[in-house]
Amino acid sequence: MSTKPKDDTDIAAGLLLMAAAGFFGWQSLGLEMGTSIRMGPGYFPMVLSGLLFILGAVILFKAFGRPDDEPFGRIAWRGILFILPAPIFFGLTVRGLGFVPALFITTLIASQASVRMRPLAALVLAVAVTVLATLVFSYGLGLPFRRFGPWLPL
Repeated sequence: MSTKPKDDTDIAAGLLLMAAAGFFGWQSLGLEMGTSIRMGPGYFPMVLSGLLFILGAVILFKAFGRPDDEPFGRIAWRGILFILPAPIFFGLTVRGLGFVPALFITTLIASQASVRMRPLAALVLAVAVTVLATLVFSYGLGLPFRRFGPWLPL
């Protein structure tokens, strides 16, 4: 590690994140923590504060690392054009189509962000994500949502 920072913005960002984490961690001390099995209202904010503090520390220490030799690369427009609309599509269609078809189509949309994703691989990925998410969220956690919505004639 060198002693001279390569980027003052990393120092400011790291310190700001660590300060925010400290503040919210301090505020959550007044709430009951509970245990990992029976979480109290202060448990989750404390965990998030800890993670935010670690992230801030990593950014702060990175500011003193070796300088980047590579300039900022190309913008991944394909990724932006497919990843950003995917959750928007899911949010707009999950009530009408239902969880299963909305998640399947959302996964297909997001999978197109990679130029290396082939159609068969995208279908396999969409089926796997949909099956696993349905098993976890619908059957495992018992969340009350419709698997198939009113827009479909099922």
